[in-house]
Amino acid sequence: MTSQVLSTQVTAGSELETWVRFLRAHAAITRQLSARLEAQHGLTLSDYDVLVQLYFAPEQALRRVDLARTVLLTASGITRLLDGLERSGWVEKRSCKTDARVSYAVLTTAGIAKFEETQASHRADIEELFSSNFTGTEGKKLGELLGRLPLADTSPACSA
Repeated sequence: MTSQVLSTQVTAGSELETWVRFLRAHAAITRQLSARLEAQHGLTLSDYDVLVQLYFAPEQALRRVDLARTVLLTASGITRLLDGLERSGWVEKRSCKTDARVSYAVLTTAGIAKFEETQASHRADIEELFSSNFTGTEGKKLGELLGRLPLADTSPACSA
């Protein structure tokens, strides 16, 4: 259900009200973070997510299929996204030496520099738009609560 449909069914204090607030907050913060990344660094939020995952991956490389799962894209979606990152020189494609069916996305030196250049301002934006709304204790509790959700990932790459 979308938040528009849900909003007509929500009553104060209901479980649906919590869900609708979560959806709206996620959408609003995601829009603002994405707009700031685009304006300041020429990256989409999905571009940045790929750079983060590769930056923290062993040897700064991941199988393309694993990267697609990590950033929640289809195989064709990750191909389109990586094509743009490859054209920018931030990622390169590498074949697997032992299995011709497998290919890797590898962060380039330029990609490392782009991620490092972007990271500080993006973290500041996260602090401003999200973290500053909670005390330290509240933030930790929220993290614990969200960690109960299926597929919640607590790897270092998710915190970047």
